[in-house]
Amino acid sequence: MIYTVTFNPSLDYIVSVENFRLGVTNRTSSELLLPGGKGLNVSMVLSNLEISNTALGFVAGFTGDEIVRRIEQMGVKSDLIRVEGGISRINLKLQSIDGTEINGCGPKIEEENIEKLMAQLDILEKGDVLILAGSIPGSVPEDIYGRIMHNLLGRNVLVVVDASKDLLANVLQYHPFLVKPNHHELGEIFGVEVQTREETIPYAKRLQSMGAQNVLVSMGGKGAVLVAADGSVRKAPAPKGKLVNSVGAGDSMVAGFMAGWMESKDFDHAFAMGIAAGSASAFSKRLATREEIEGLL
Repeated sequence: MIYTVTFNPSLDYIVSVENFRLGVTNRTSSELLLPGGKGLNVSMVLSNLEISNTALGFVAGFTGDEIVRRIEQMGVKSDLIRVEGGISRINLKLQSIDGTEINGCGPKIEEENIEKLMAQLDILEKGDVLILAGSIPGSVPEDIYGRIMHNLLGRNVLVVVDASKDLLANVLQYHPFLVKPNHHELGEIFGVEVQTREETIPYAKRLQSMGAQNVLVSMGGKGAVLVAADGSVRKAPAPKGKLVNSVGAGDSMVAGFMAGWMESKDFDHAFAMGIAAGSASAFSKRLATREEIEGLL
């Protein structure tokens, strides 16, 4: 079974505003409201690929209720923990200015809530996959991903981590099966600027030397790089297509890669599935469907 964990799920309010200007009233030309958060995005794409998985994490308030309603409507199985402090966040994504976002804070998560999550994860066993994805609220200890992975030592659970900077660097000692930084996050970890696929390779290998088994680097329209556990390196450009919405593309790459790996245990197939899934989501207003992914594959 595959499990995803999203500490800070959201409702993503994705809007287009033509000729956006500061200091005046702007009106949307299109708008879309979708459940979001990196782990939930992975779960939704896996479900679109008809791969059984369970979404774990925390929700709060009326926005949390809506997140649960929407993902269940999409056929995603979930066991999200409800917390009392605050509300699940609403993230504003300004689609007409690519990359411009205003993200909410999220609810307050108490230690007792974290213990409930730990109890849920205690059932994981050999052959299961755990995907830890995204940021954590300020109320959650910074070492939470490490705590989770420490508790799973010796169980032969495949752990995937899609997070940035310290949240990622601090878990490498536990040898995650896969880490998926984008090239900006990879550069941020090492204090450099990474622009090309070739430039990412030595830094991806450094993540390996720090403990990661496989390093998958997403680069948006520039494609992706995989430095695999067997020492091989794969580079590929992105498929040609029109960028419609970059939100969730990296998460879709994680879902596609793991779907391909679980299916074949073959790095070539997993890498191709990852790129196809990430690109299919980037070329769509919503997260990629099975048909869209297979079409690009």
